[in-house]
Amino acid sequence: MEERTEIITMKGNPLTLLGKELKKGDLAPEFEVIDNDLSPVRFSSYQGKICVISSVPSLDTPVCDIQTRRFNQEAGNLSSDVVILTLSMDLPFAQKRWCGAAGVDKVVTLSDHRDAAFGSNYGLLIKELRLLARAVFVVDREGIIQHTQIVREIADEPDYDAVTGALSKLV
Repeated sequence: MEERTEIITMKGNPLTLLGKELKKGDLAPEFEVIDNDLSPVRFSSYQGKICVISSVPSLDTPVCDIQTRRFNQEAGNLSSDVVILTLSMDLPFAQKRWCGAAGVDKVVTLSDHRDAAFGSNYGLLIKELRLLARAVFVVDREGIIQHTQIVREIADEPDYDAVTGALSKLV
């Protein structure tokens, strides 16, 4: 598997991402993950929808909490054609607990813990930690990536305005 360095850091220290870099215009790769009820979910099940894919290291950390709550808030203002997926390596039980405690009910949380299929296919699996890098992808109804951001410093938030801008061109 391809290893990429000098893309992200944690407290300024470089980390290694596993998988190929995806760019705007690429076909969004398929993946299978687990939902909060332990059922498998394939990305293709969202075909025909505009998808925001928000990748976080762990919902139980401050920046991931902020990012997911922010996208949950934004989801309330979006068309029913838009779905926001938050993926992490957290166990489904932990995701379900966190969503309940945080009142997050519009974002779909999905766990990549079993196979790391999402992390590997999207080039976001952190080799040293077996966590996902912080990133956001906007995928159009045809499955084409229209926006991508891998956040350089893992403790920083993504550019929410850029995501909103990409969505406004698709809705």
